[in-house]
Amino acid sequence: MAPSAGKRTFRSGELAKLLGVSRDTLRHYERKRVLPRPSRLANGYREYSEDAVERIRVIRRALAVGFTLDELARIFQNRSEGGTPCKSVRHLAITKLAQLRQRIKEMRALESQLQKLVEEWDSKLRSIPQGAPAHLLDSFASASISPPHIRNITTLKRKER
Repeated sequence: MAPSAGKRTFRSGELAKLLGVSRDTLRHYERKRVLPRPSRLANGYREYSEDAVERIRVIRRALAVGFTLDELARIFQNRSEGGTPCKSVRHLAITKLAQLRQRIKEMRALESQLQKLVEEWDSKLRSIPQGAPAHLLDSFASASISPPHIRNITTLKRKER
């Protein structure tokens, strides 16, 4: 990616600082093919164009809403080949939204379960002498709390069999 005439260029440290990422992140983005390889100066330093600033902002915001680097790489590749990946981008966003809604539902259920457990613990603490052990942590062994990520791991293990 050669810098265009009249456009500002950035060395990796400058670009990383400007965007709040590390140099390693920039190199990782290059390896994952979401950020085009920059031109090199005579001394071997990377030189990024102004376009890299916008690309990295897009990447960071897309990652924040759940897109993966592999998904972004496919989208950017399609675009660079002259394709219009808009429908696939929208489809991915719809999928991310559905996953987020499911996660919120699971988190609300977990919140309810944890609230109930805390209330049980409060009751238990009121019924024992001051300073006596209540063994609250031990009650997790019999608690009906099942965090979403534990259920998902169990589901994945079943699918692997």
